[in-house]
Amino acid sequence: MTRVASLFLPQLAIERLRRTERPNTRPNRGAPSPAAPLPVPVDDNPGACSVPRGGGWRPGARWAQAASEALPAHQRPTLREMGRRSEAAPSPFRPAPGDEAGAAVTPPPALPALWGLRPRILIARAGQREIVTAACPLALDLGLGVGMAAAHARALVPDLDVGEADPGADRALLDRLALHAVRHWTPTAAVAGPDGLWFDLSGTTHLFGGEARFCRRLIGFLKRLGFTACIAIAGTPGAAHALARYSGETIVTLAPGTETQALADLPLAALRLEPHALIAAARFGIERIADLYPMPRGPLARRLGLRTVERLDQARGLAPEPIVGLVPFEMPEVERRLVEPIATPEAIAQVIGDLVDDLVAMLETRGLGLRGAVLTSVRVDDGEQVVALGTARATRDARHIKRMFALRIETIEPGLGIEAMRLAAPGVEPLGALAFSTDLIASERAPDIAPLVDQLAGRVGDAALFRMTAIESDVPERAVRALAPLGEPKGWPIWARPARLLKRPELLSGVVALLPDHPPRRFRWRGKDYRVVAGDGPERIHGEWWRSTREMWAVRDYFKVEAETGERFWLFRRGDAVAPETGDLSWYLHGVFG
Repeated sequence: MTRVASLFLPQLAIERLRRTERPNTRPNRGAPSPAAPLPVPVDDNPGACSVPRGGGWRPGARWAQAASEALPAHQRPTLREMGRRSEAAPSPFRPAPGDEAGAAVTPPPALPALWGLRPRILIARAGQREIVTAACPLALDLGLGVGMAAAHARALVPDLDVGEADPGADRALLDRLALHAVRHWTPTAAVAGPDGLWFDLSGTTHLFGGEARFCRRLIGFLKRLGFTACIAIAGTPGAAHALARYSGETIVTLAPGTETQALADLPLAALRLEPHALIAAARFGIERIADLYPMPRGPLARRLGLRTVERLDQARGLAPEPIVGLVPFEMPEVERRLVEPIATPEAIAQVIGDLVDDLVAMLETRGLGLRGAVLTSVRVDDGEQVVALGTARATRDARHIKRMFALRIETIEPGLGIEAMRLAAPGVEPLGALAFSTDLIASERAPDIAPLVDQLAGRVGDAALFRMTAIESDVPERAVRALAPLGEPKGWPIWARPARLLKRPELLSGVVALLPDHPPRRFRWRGKDYRVVAGDGPERIHGEWWRSTREMWAVRDYFKVEAETGERFWLFRRGDAVAPETGDLSWYLHGVFG
């Protein structure tokens, strides 16, 4: 069952610009609070009042103008709305009876424009005109809309905050959201127009607790990013797209098979029709999608275009509408289809060489280097032979790559013959130009051992090659770890350590030693008795109490000893032979010197 989600971001351009500006929301000392209205200047001079002594007042008086000028230009009342009064009006600058002397006059209600929240629009040039491409909710409430001429918008609302539209930045943001969706929510996501996304949620919503919970999580995620969003889930992309934009609800989950009923009351623009089709439909009196249901297909296609019929069928689920998903990474891949099947090692090596040359040319064009390659050989019986390899460092050396594949040709079983071979590079890294010195100039450049590492890994395996590096820890088994063959070690302890350190210390038996600070004279390890002829120590190491409470009083006394057969071992005793809580005085072997 197909389930498609359409995500609609109605204020994408405005909110993206708001996020990039990052205004300082910390209130300044001495500045008026946005929650309180700004004070209106008051003139306490009664002589400045223009109220006639005979009673009544005329429109446009100075005191009335002073009160109205505190409002934004688009909020000021007209003279006709102000009207006339026949009775004498008291001066607004004198306290009314019953009020305290000198009480301030209550200012008019504060408006968002007085707080600095000006209506904002974004414009773009279309020929010789500037067209509004986006408007904030405040601008929409004032009568502005998308598609309006910028000059008309400025005439209606003089104090507009006008910005330049950037469709490229909007598209880049949608691409980033789609890429995030592919990595976290669904394997198929695509950009839907300039303000939305499509998600193919077939078989994925149960991972998030159902469709409704997924929608709530997605809306909350976008809200934390500063975006307003609406989402609809339906059985077809067209129905989800229409409901997300024209249903008027934030979240819509449509049951399968009910697309026709859900779309019936929506306007015709919800079908993503061309402008000339909408104009023609308005001329014929067609306003809703339901008006198209009883119409014959032939006359409908002639009057509104074949695209209209196709969009209607796609929204109702009568015609397919595939979603071309965003590909996070276009993997470099080359292929050879052979005229005749091949089975000899020489022929296979020749085809591999041609594939490597083509792949190296493609990587060089993209500025990439190979880190992992997969060779797929398709046999005549539809079987596949897959050979994979990796490199220690990004490379575009064709000879080196061919040499590594030559070590693995013997693992390919051609069977009745190979009819196609495909070489892909799932692992790549950026690789630029490298500067090499000539033989005429003395160079201190270290030799590159990456090719040697790759060849050794091809023979003994990747896990057999590694380096050791030191870690900041007092406990020997925690003080070292393995690195990649080309990793950079951070150093080595100044104390002498064995070349071979056991993964876990092994318990010794039959130990004979003098306490408290003498090495053992004899011990048994792995069923063999050893007699010690020389020893050095002890080197005392305390436990790391900040890691575990069990190591609060732990003590190890390490000794370097040499057996009469020539072996040298690294032993330790648990405890200091004085305080019982430091250890039980058992002996362990921890390493072997070379």
